[in-house]
Amino acid sequence: MKKGVIFDMDGTVWDSSENVAKSWTVKVQEAGFTDKTVTREDIQRNMGKPMDKIADDLFTYTEKGPERDALRYACEEYENEYLRENGGILYEGVVETWGKLKEMGYHIYIVSNCQAGYIEAFLGYFGIAYGTPDDLVEDIECYGNNFLQKDENIKLLAERNGLTEACYVGDIQSDYDATAKAGFLFIHAKYGFGTINTEVPVINSFDELIKVVPEVIG
Repeated sequence: MKKGVIFDMDGTVWDSSENVAKSWTVKVQEAGFTDKTVTREDIQRNMGKPMDKIADDLFTYTEKGPERDALRYACEEYENEYLRENGGILYEGVVETWGKLKEMGYHIYIVSNCQAGYIEAFLGYFGIAYGTPDDLVEDIECYGNNFLQKDENIKLLAERNGLTEACYVGDIQSDYDATAKAGFLFIHAKYGFGTINTEVPVINSFDELIKVVPEVIG
């Protein structure tokens, strides 16, 4: 038996919205839209969506197609650079709870709808080891790596790591929907950015996973 706990990023393990907004505003204004800004609220309401959908919501003043794509790519690249240097708000108890879950025999993973390099920027800023079975976070996957939807990436990661049981921890409705479509159990990070329209196991703080994960996947 190999049991995994797969995590969403934004609103679940950290809040990077303030610094993402700052980095995107830099690139928007460099592109000539000097009267435009991206706010923390803009980013938060779009967290969890694929990057092209976020661009469609935020960059309505650009022409859909090459112009919008170029601005999005510039924002994504600079965002990763900015977050590697400035980070975001890590929710209390994340690293400690991951360590305890590992000690309890669970394997830790991250799947996000973010751009390539975003998860690595997060892990690098906080000095979290990742990428091998001995590391705190054993594997990661995201939309930007392969342009697959979240449910497909959850299944891909679970199969790649030989998981026999797994649950996904996320904070918004689309996280739940993707998890259900992938055929796994779900835990709602209620302190995050969204609500869930069905009854699911809930955590009000990250460290509650020590109790909730065994109740969900044994």
